[in-house]
Amino acid sequence: MHVKICGIQSVVAALAAVDAGADFIGFVFAKSKRSITPEAAADIVNILPRSVKTVGVFVNERLETMNTIASQVPLNYIQLHGEESAAAANKLNSKIIKAYPVDAQHVSRIEAYPCDFYLLDGPVQKSPGGNGVPFDWNLFNHLPIPKDRIMIAGGLTPENVGDAIRTLHPYAVDVSSGVETNGNKDPEKIKQFIANAKRKDEFHDNLHNA
Repeated sequence: MHVKICGIQSVVAALAAVDAGADFIGFVFAKSKRSITPEAAADIVNILPRSVKTVGVFVNERLETMNTIASQVPLNYIQLHGEESAAAANKLNSKIIKAYPVDAQHVSRIEAYPCDFYLLDGPVQKSPGGNGVPFDWNLFNHLPIPKDRIMIAGGLTPENVGDAIRTLHPYAVDVSSGVETNGNKDPEKIKQFIANAKRKDEFHDNLHNA
């Protein structure tokens, strides 16, 4: 199971995620309490192993700005968390993760999009993404998109990530607030979250080899 730790703002948090086995590190370049400057993100990326993929989160940002930041940091993926059109996505120079809120009202809007992965997040609240609210997992089976290109976010914690993986079988799981204590990334929670997510892989490998 692949794991993305999002909302990284410090070298300490980034290294904790990498040491625990994170596959993706996410930086927020939209208005948020977890936002980071491109310069600070670049400093962090400079110490990451190349095997760890970097993701920049944007919300209705100008194309030129996204491409510039993606080149500057650099970013492997641009994550679109707003109302970005397919035409706009096709003009970006990075791989794309398209985020969708999943609830009964919005689920019908989820459709084929020019992206590498679809990020299914919790219902929209005051701000796009990062609300720490899970979506109704029962809606998952009704989505008209490839299941092997889906990342799951929204309300995931070290305690429930195993259930999410067992129920939905996504390509990856994505967490931000679920591994924080008092609004800051908690190295121990990051370690436990990734261990619980990866443990499902070990279970399936053992079952297959039995």
